[in-house]
Amino acid sequence: MNQTIKTSRAAQASREGAATQVEHLTVEERIERGKAARGEVPRSAHAAWEPRKDRPSPVELLEEQARTRVPELVPIRYGRMLVSPFTFYRGAAYLMASDLSGLPRTTLRTQLCGDAHLSNFGAFAAPDRRLVFSINDFDETLPGPFEWDVKRLVTSFEVAGRDRGFDDRERARINETASRTYREAMAGFAGESNLHLWYTRIDLEEMLAQASSAVTAKQLKRAEKTAGKARTKDSLKAFSKLTELVDGEPRIVSDPPTIMAVEDVFPDGAEMFEELLRVILRSYRRSLPGDRRHLLERYRYVHAARKVVGVGSVGTRAWIMLLLGRDADDPLFLQFKEAEASVLEPFVGDSAFGNHGQRVVEGQRLTQAASDIMLGWTRTDAVEGVKRDFYVRQLWDAKGSALVDVLEPKVMDYYAKICGAELARAHARAGDAIAIAGYLGKTRAFDRAVALFADSYADQNERDYETLKVAVDNGEIKAETGV
Repeated sequence: MNQTIKTSRAAQASREGAATQVEHLTVEERIERGKAARGEVPRSAHAAWEPRKDRPSPVELLEEQARTRVPELVPIRYGRMLVSPFTFYRGAAYLMASDLSGLPRTTLRTQLCGDAHLSNFGAFAAPDRRLVFSINDFDETLPGPFEWDVKRLVTSFEVAGRDRGFDDRERARINETASRTYREAMAGFAGESNLHLWYTRIDLEEMLAQASSAVTAKQLKRAEKTAGKARTKDSLKAFSKLTELVDGEPRIVSDPPTIMAVEDVFPDGAEMFEELLRVILRSYRRSLPGDRRHLLERYRYVHAARKVVGVGSVGTRAWIMLLLGRDADDPLFLQFKEAEASVLEPFVGDSAFGNHGQRVVEGQRLTQAASDIMLGWTRTDAVEGVKRDFYVRQLWDAKGSALVDVLEPKVMDYYAKICGAELARAHARAGDAIAIAGYLGKTRAFDRAVALFADSYADQNERDYETLKVAVDNGEIKAETGV
C-alpha cells in the first residue's frame, strides 16, 4: 500500500472519529444532521468513479495481502479469483476499499460489513432453530461511512448480472432495486422504536412465501430446495461427510489441498500441535458467555484439520475442529478462522478492539439478525512465533446462500430487494437510522447515483481482473485453478 495514501486516509478517519453511537439528539435534529450531510457530499456525487492517477496496481494490493498468508495456499486464491470477474470481485474487497477511500465520503457512520457483496448474504439457523436471512460474513467489519457497504453490494449485482449475461436494462433495474430498497427500508427503520428494530429479522419461510408473487413456481421450488438443503447442513452432516473411523475413533479425512488433517500438515509434530489446539480451545472458551461455556465443556476434543474456505479468505489460516459430546451421534464441528486487520482499517481508522477475532465477533453480534451461539474468539503466538487472532463459530449451522450462476433477472431483482433491506436493517441497528434516512431522502437521487457508480466500477473490476490474468500469464504470480 502506498504509505502516503495509507497515512492520509487513516488521519482523515481519525478526524472523523470511530463512533457509531447515536447522539442523544431529538428526532428533528437527527433528520437535519442527515440533510446537512448532503451539503458536504451531495447524493449525486455517489455516481462518480474515476481511478486516481496514483491508484495502486491491483496485483500490488493482492500481493500485499498474500505476504501474511499461507504461501502454498495463495495460488489457490488467485485461481479461484480467475474463474470470472464475479469471483475476482469477491476476492477484491481490499482493492475496492482503497478505491472508495479516494472518493467523497459522508460522516454518517455505522458498523460496516466491509465486504457486502451478494454472496455474503444467506440463510442460517438462529438460536431458536428457525432459518433467518442476513449478512453472513464479517471478516472485514469495522465502523465506516454507510455508503461504502451500499456501493459494494449494488456493484456486486452489476458484476453478477454481467456474469449471467443480463442486458443493460435488466442490470440497471436490479441495481436500482437494491439501492432503492435500502433507502426505503432505512426510512422505515428510522420510524421504529429501538427495541423493535433490535428484534427485527427476515424469517426465511416468510421470505419464500412473499417471493411467490415475484417469481415463477419453478424458481420458487428451486429456492425452497436450496433452503431444504440448508436445514440439513449441520454438525451431523459434516460428521458424515468429513470423517471416517480409524481404530474406533472418528478422524477427519484429508482431501488435499482443501482439507489437510493435522497430522498431514505437521507430520513431525502432530501431537504437539494437537495439545496446542486444546490450549487454544480453552482460551476460546473464556470468550463465551457462562451458559455457552457450560455447553462447550460437555464436549471433548477429537481431531482437527486445516480447511481452505471462500475466495478472498483463501490463504488465511482456517482450522476445523471435531468435538464429541455424549457419543458419536453428538458431534460439534467448530471452525477457527484467522482474523487479520480489516481491509478498511488503512482508510477509516484502526479497530477499537486489540484482538481482531473479537473485532469480527463484536461486529457480527451488533449487526447480524441472530448470531451463532458458539461465536467467540481467541489468540495464539505458539505457531511460527507470530501472534495470530482467530474467531470461532460452528462450521455448518444450516448455512445456505443464493446460487448466483442460476439466478434469472426476475429472481435476482427480488434477491436485490431482500439484500438491500437486510443491509439497511444491519446499518440501522448499529448506526443512526434517522440521520441516514434524512440524508437519503424520498427521491431516487441516491438510488440512481449508486446504480451509475456500480456500472462504472464494474468496468474497473473487469480491467483489474484482466490485469491479474496477465500477471499470471506472464509468470509474475502463480495461480492454481480448478481447486
